[in-house]
Amino acid sequence: MKKTDPRLVLAIAASGLVMALWLVLMSVIVWSTLTQDERTAVGDVLASRTALVAVGWLIGLMLVAGVLRVLHRRYVGAPYRLLEETRVVLSATTPQKLKPRGTAEMQALANAVNELAAQRDQLRGDMSEQVAQASVRVQQEKDRLAALMAELNQSVVVCNRDGRILLYNQRARQQFRALSPEPGLADGAELVGIGRSIYAVFDRQLLAHALERIHQSLVRGVASPSAQFVTTTQGGQLLRVQVAPVRAVGDDGVAAQATQAVVSGFVLLLNNVTASVEEEAARDQLLHGLTEGSRASLANIQAAVDMLGYSDLEPAMRERFLAVVREEVGAMGQRITDLAQRATQRLKTRWPMEDMLGADLATAAQRQIAAHCTCPVTLDAVDASVWLKVDSYTLLQALTYLAHRLVEEFEVRFLQLRLQAVGAHAQLDLVWSGQAMSNETVMSWEMDTMRFGSERSPLTVRDVIERHGGEMWFERERARHQAFFRFMLPLASVQGVVDAALGESDFSRPEYYDFDLFQMSEEGSALDDRLLSELTYTVFDTETTGLNPAGGDAIIQLGAARIVNGKLLRQECFEQLVNPGRPIPAASVPIHGISEDMVVDKPRIGEVLPVFHAFAQDTVLVAHNAAFDMRFLQLQEEATGIAFHQPVLDTLLLSAVVHPHQDSHRLEAIAERFNVTVLGRHTALGDALVTAEIWLRLIPLLKEQGIHTLRQAREAAQKTYYARLKY
Repeated sequence: MKKTDPRLVLAIAASGLVMALWLVLMSVIVWSTLTQDERTAVGDVLASRTALVAVGWLIGLMLVAGVLRVLHRRYVGAPYRLLEETRVVLSATTPQKLKPRGTAEMQALANAVNELAAQRDQLRGDMSEQVAQASVRVQQEKDRLAALMAELNQSVVVCNRDGRILLYNQRARQQFRALSPEPGLADGAELVGIGRSIYAVFDRQLLAHALERIHQSLVRGVASPSAQFVTTTQGGQLLRVQVAPVRAVGDDGVAAQATQAVVSGFVLLLNNVTASVEEEAARDQLLHGLTEGSRASLANIQAAVDMLGYSDLEPAMRERFLAVVREEVGAMGQRITDLAQRATQRLKTRWPMEDMLGADLATAAQRQIAAHCTCPVTLDAVDASVWLKVDSYTLLQALTYLAHRLVEEFEVRFLQLRLQAVGAHAQLDLVWSGQAMSNETVMSWEMDTMRFGSERSPLTVRDVIERHGGEMWFERERARHQAFFRFMLPLASVQGVVDAALGESDFSRPEYYDFDLFQMSEEGSALDDRLLSELTYTVFDTETTGLNPAGGDAIIQLGAARIVNGKLLRQECFEQLVNPGRPIPAASVPIHGISEDMVVDKPRIGEVLPVFHAFAQDTVLVAHNAAFDMRFLQLQEEATGIAFHQPVLDTLLLSAVVHPHQDSHRLEAIAERFNVTVLGRHTALGDALVTAEIWLRLIPLLKEQGIHTLRQAREAAQKTYYARLKY
């Protein structure tokens, strides 16, 4: 509903008053021309028709009001709407045009504005092209850094001095999500993100202590100081962390001297050592058990041997002590056997299974076999598109071992490697020409521990094959007078290959770092007095079973996106379906597309809200018609104990602030006005992304009206007509 312009109301009232005064004036003039008898006759006629005169006046006033309303809309409202739309074009960062409408003069004015905007866009494009050309080298350096960070196996996080994350690589992203207490909800996205606080993962005092040690080292003149510590996370994981400083850079581009100890941030190198520490603890326990058990056995054996030294020992007692010796020796042998078996099992899993390009594995095998066997090795029919999930270290050992035995025992002088994908597996063949062998020989080679030259391994070829969950067999090709060992190896999953290549996607690199955050600090003004352009936002939306939160309707989907430093981070999103614990009305399914079978196995809102609360921590909440969404969250406070106390901004209210003369402030109408493409309408994340784009366009328009800070935006929003809506 649109608020009526008070000037239109005043004009209608003035018109009614003028009509009434004119009616009275004409009545007085006519009355003055009448004789006394005529006045008496007219008075008698009009006395019973006063109401008819009043109705006629009201009908006339209504006609005048209708005409005034049309004129107001055409000649007063239209220029205001054109002004508001012109301001949108003025603040737009992409080419945008007005739609000519209204009178011929208004259409001509709109066309003139479009021509000016086109000239502005042309000049802006020329300037952008020049800036782009001037910054090519800088962008290349950034791309190199992003590519390097994406390919590193080490988890790297760079923070400003307040602990806000301004860079992280793909490895860190995966590791942080693995550290989440609830990694199954929204993919654990509440821990990692540009502008997030690293103190959500690490204790603030722990990092402060490490930074203090670095500061002292800088003061002493240490060129490259660093600090290390090991800590546990909320998820129970054990992390080894190395901290290094980022030196402040002056206006001349020169880093501060070490003695000045000026630090603008710090770099964290993270390594999850949970598994390795557990392995070390298990090995220590095993060795301790072996030591203690062997000490007791040796003591028993020594006592038995001492007793056996007596010549007068009775035969029964001698046999008893001999039994003790045999028993203790057997127990010691069993403990040593167990230790050897566990050590061998650890060797089987020492090297991780990794995604590896099949051509790279074949090339590595070619070099290693040629080096150990002094035999030419060629590659034939190697599919360059095959990705494998392999333990490359032990697999290369197995191939080299088999090639070595072929050369040594069967005098094979030429070897060949083939690799092809077949179904869900890959066939890796070690091919040779020459003397054939029996299946018994192949079986013995498969079960013997691997050795070639001075290198030995407790593993067998069978161990390596079982480690990969594959198969190996010997086969002859009589027509070609060749034979080969065929390894059936697992292919890498599509998801694994995609993850490995994430650094090359269109979105991964630009959104993983923002060095402008080096200039930001938490010290200074309170949140309400911070500039809107400086704040971090969580823009969210909900899909629900209905429109009556107090009547039992519940959330079925929650979606959110983050805005940091004026940039929408599309990869740092939150999206989660929710089991509402009640039926989803059939009439609402065509709107949001969420059916009951889609949410039946999803978590309840009590499990989702703590994770979303962590995702939105230390940010300003933004939503379209926020009162509706916030009401659903507030109704869960008592049951979940989760309360959202941060400030909330509503794009519906703020759109009414900057565009009070527009007919509609629905999400679609605002998106059309701002030339924002609507994708995924009536999905929580889709609407959140559209709302985020709208909010970024509202900020400069609010600034034009003198609304710069969060406090000013909230106060302006509460003065609008739409702020009266309650749920």
